[in-house]
Amino acid sequence: MIHCTHYDDNWVTDFRFISGVVLYFVGLSINIYSDNILLSLRKPNDREYYIPKGGLFEYITAANYFGEIVEWFGYAIATSTLPAFVFAIVTASYLGHRAYNHHRYYLEKFDDYPKSRKALIPLIF
Repeated sequence: MIHCTHYDDNWVTDFRFISGVVLYFVGLSINIYSDNILLSLRKPNDREYYIPKGGLFEYITAANYFGEIVEWFGYAIATSTLPAFVFAIVTASYLGHRAYNHHRYYLEKFDDYPKSRKALIPLIF
């Protein structure tokens, strides 16, 4: 996704590159932390679903998806290429749809699921 452009020698000091890399690592941290919360919910051979708590799960159902979307938009900003932005948008669309369906499932399955929790974007969606 980066072979379609030429970068100047000073690209790594450009605001777009630096902010994109920072955003990428913020998203990566959210994704890893959220995945660890999800992994800790189940014991071996357990097939039950549980309500995740902690981190961004206090605000959204799909905190791990949110982190991945932030990662890919950080990558797109850092590389500033059309293919990277298209990939980020397609990923956000796909994961957004999955997050919405996942959120609906949790609301139907658990009577005590937090009604204030959004699907993917804190306080918005």
